[in-house]
Amino acid sequence: MATEFQIRFIPKGNMNEILPLVQMLNNYKIPVETLENRLQDMLTDGYQCLGAYNKEGLIGICGIWVLNKFYVGKHLEPDNVFVLPEYRSSGVGKLMMDQVLIYALEIGCNTSEINCYINNGKGIQFWNNQGYQAIGYHMQKVL
Repeated sequence: MATEFQIRFIPKGNMNEILPLVQMLNNYKIPVETLENRLQDMLTDGYQCLGAYNKEGLIGICGIWVLNKFYVGKHLEPDNVFVLPEYRSSGVGKLMMDQVLIYALEIGCNTSEINCYINNGKGIQFWNNQGYQAIGYHMQKVL
C-alpha cells in the first residue's frame, strides 16, 4: 500500500493546502484565519512542509524546521506531523520520516528532534518506532 503514496515538499505558494489538516490536528480549536496568519509568519521564518499525497490529494503533512542550538548544533525538527485517520498504519508516516531524515543528512544536520504531547500515546509509540528517544521535557508557560 505504501507505494501508492508520493512524498514531496509543498511549494510555498501552495502552503495553504495544509490548513485543513492542521485544523484537524488541533481539533478545530484554532480559527482558520489565525492559522493562515501564523503560517505566513512561519514561512518568513524558514518553515517548510512535506506533503503525503495519494491520487485524491493531500493525506498527510510534516512541517520542518531547521534549527541550530548550542547543545546539538544543526538539527531538523519535524513539526505538526499528521496523517488522515483512514491512512494511519499504512506506512505514510514512515515514508514521510524517511524523506525527512534523507533531507536532514543532505543539509548537514547532526540530529532530528521532535516534540510530542505526553498524552499522545500513539504518537509516542510512532516516534519510538522511528528511533527517537525521550531526553527531556518540553515545557510551556502561557503569557
